[in-house]
Amino acid sequence: MSPVLAGVLQVLALIAALGLAYRPLGDHMARVYSGDRDLRVEKWMYKAVGADPRIAMRWPAYLRAVLAFSAVSVLFLYLLQRLQGVLPGSLGFASIDPDQAFNTAASFVANTNWQSYYGEQAMGHVVQTGGLAVQNFVSAAVGMAVAVALVRGFARSRTGELGNFWADLVRGTVRVLLPLAVVGALVLAACGVIQNFSGIHDVGQFTGGTQQWNGGAVASQEAIKELGTNGGGYFNANSAHPFENPNGFSNLFEVFLILLVPFAMTRTFGRMVGSLRQGYAILATMGAIWLVFTGLMMWTEFAHHGPAFELAGGAMEGKENRFGIGGSSIFAVATTLTSTGAVNSFHSSFTGLGGGITMLGMQLGEIAPGGVGSGLYGMLVMAVVAVFLAGLMVGRTPEYLGKKIGTREIKLAACYILITPALVLCFTALALALPAPADSMTNSGAHGFSEILYAYTSGANNNGSAFAGLNADTQWFNTTIGLAMLLGRFVPMVFVLALAGSLASQKPVPATTGTLGTHTPLFSGLLAGAIMVVTGLTFFPALALGPLAEGLAS
Repeated sequence: MSPVLAGVLQVLALIAALGLAYRPLGDHMARVYSGDRDLRVEKWMYKAVGADPRIAMRWPAYLRAVLAFSAVSVLFLYLLQRLQGVLPGSLGFASIDPDQAFNTAASFVANTNWQSYYGEQAMGHVVQTGGLAVQNFVSAAVGMAVAVALVRGFARSRTGELGNFWADLVRGTVRVLLPLAVVGALVLAACGVIQNFSGIHDVGQFTGGTQQWNGGAVASQEAIKELGTNGGGYFNANSAHPFENPNGFSNLFEVFLILLVPFAMTRTFGRMVGSLRQGYAILATMGAIWLVFTGLMMWTEFAHHGPAFELAGGAMEGKENRFGIGGSSIFAVATTLTSTGAVNSFHSSFTGLGGGITMLGMQLGEIAPGGVGSGLYGMLVMAVVAVFLAGLMVGRTPEYLGKKIGTREIKLAACYILITPALVLCFTALALALPAPADSMTNSGAHGFSEILYAYTSGANNNGSAFAGLNADTQWFNTTIGLAMLLGRFVPMVFVLALAGSLASQKPVPATTGTLGTHTPLFSGLLAGAIMVVTGLTFFPALALGPLAEGLAS
């Protein structure tokens, strides 16, 4: 079987698996967030934090709860790392330096999982399982809660109430993420992913001598890192490491976990607003962008010219033989079109155009299908913008799901769109203008620029993948990327929740013959076009200086 055909079959198998899971999971999440009953374990959790799940919150209260919980999470994870040297199960590792502890705490709480350290050489079992793995669950649940709050803003009228954050957080963790993660961990363990708490031990090598390795609860953390679109890795090699991703099947299964919840949430959206066709329109836009990006990535990696590439069957540099170009391309697109950041190959070793595709996927806002929760609310904000643009073209007050899109709503949507590009471009410019960050670059020219641009794109968009070739374990990068991750995660949430509150307070507008149908293929096309024009062109000058210049020169 040719490598190209194998890659195409993997894409088809992935689509079939996602299609089978789409309806039951989407309906289940709609019931979880719409129901009134609480499980016994959930009631214990509410008592532990002193929260009343029956109190409905307006958007300022919902936002305060999000920020307070996240701030406490950052502080807890920071202290856990700083105290690692005196904790049991530390495997003899020292406490983490302050700047790196801040970076890691910000990273995992912001659902980014950017790592400027070697996991197997820095983090003990307690920090890995009691700190990082816990944040993999709750940071994903926070994103889902904010998305559901925005959906309620569309579904409700004449009230500013968006539900209860603590109920949404606990239910998303206990009823959605935890059961799926258990199943995912069992499948991965059956594939050969390790799951233990062994210490550091010597392992013999084929060429003679030994090498030191430590074990860990890898399968369980691998499952939730992909399922929650967290990213990162137990080991420095991430999902390229055989202990994390041993074979082609585990590789495809991890991609399935990455895409599962973000795609299924479109059906949850359709259920909660009372129109499945609205969910299908969002799904079609997400799916079309994902397919186009996957096809382009496979084309540029398979068809690159040169004798070495032709002998290898394509651009194999930086890729694992057990995954091949097809498996690596599918994984790279999935991880950068979502806020996952896990990698099974070096994105820096992709072709110039291939590296540009990974960057553009993040720069679109990671909305195809995006992160858990963040992909849906990012796409809905873009839908608001698309409706507004359509209203300008026909001279009619724009409406979406029975809600008028007025001055306040479009200003909030515009602020949401502008914050991430501002963070990426400003931090990139500072890093290139100052002498100290330049010492971390191992490449010059267009590729060196791409390394810096990718790092801040990954951080501000809460992706967490790395381009490689950049030493990010410095005070400058640990601090600035940490700030980019926190601002890129929580400032947009302010605008999303304010938008949700504004929509929920409106009275519904009845549809007329002049109302734009937002469930049609025409609207899906308009939405995709708005995404490419509004967000894609924002980064075009920067992309032209980096990956496009490199790709056209090769």
